[in-house]
Amino acid sequence: MKQGNTYIFLYSSAMVVIVAAVLSVVATVLRPYQELNIEIAKKLDILRSVEKAEQAQEVRDRNSYVEEEYDRYIVDSYVISHLGERRDDIDAFGVNMREEMRKPLEERNLPVFVAQDDDGSEYYIFPVHGRGLWGPVYGYVALMGDMNTIFGVIFDHDSETPGLGAEINTPRFESQFKGKKLFDETGEFVSIRINKPGAVPPGDHNVDGISGGTITSQGVEEMLYDVLGSYRTYFRNQKNSEI
Repeated sequence: MKQGNTYIFLYSSAMVVIVAAVLSVVATVLRPYQELNIEIAKKLDILRSVEKAEQAQEVRDRNSYVEEEYDRYIVDSYVISHLGERRDDIDAFGVNMREEMRKPLEERNLPVFVAQDDDGSEYYIFPVHGRGLWGPVYGYVALMGDMNTIFGVIFDHDSETPGLGAEINTPRFESQFKGKKLFDETGEFVSIRINKPGAVPPGDHNVDGISGGTITSQGVEEMLYDVLGSYRTYFRNQKNSEI
């Protein structure tokens, strides 16, 4: 039977409405699960920066495992200003570092996560966010109690090139940061320089970049300097309080 244009228009419109309604319902139903997955992924990255939750890919109930490890090792979290003053009315876990880095330094909310190992050692974990070649790069940096020495880092990205810039989230790249220092001998904040592979001898502030991933490497270097530089007063205050 031949259908007129009116019928085709009404039929198409009805299908668009029905499909949109179904997608809306599905999105609403799945949202809590999506939010839980984001929360678990964030907790896992925080833990990985201090070498915890290493069996997350092997256990059957990954979410419960990560929650237990987080509750066991992350003993405190809070937000500070660029002057190191605590802001107890803000939840550190809910702070979006991407949004904070768009603000002037004086308006940034800067999260701090404190981990305590089984032997009592404490580590301070800071979220970082910057820009690579094709999109955002981000992660976590864990410092030892001296507020200078890097204990571990975790990096990730949204869209860097596989085999090139995407290598920033590999153990081969991340492991270079362990033991590096943010301040030089004079107490000046210098952060970490990421150089052309083999071009600069290893030192307290140098690591090799990714071959063929120069712009992404530069993005990571700038991210560390910009974000960790926002905390420099806090680092100094914490170091002085230990003297």
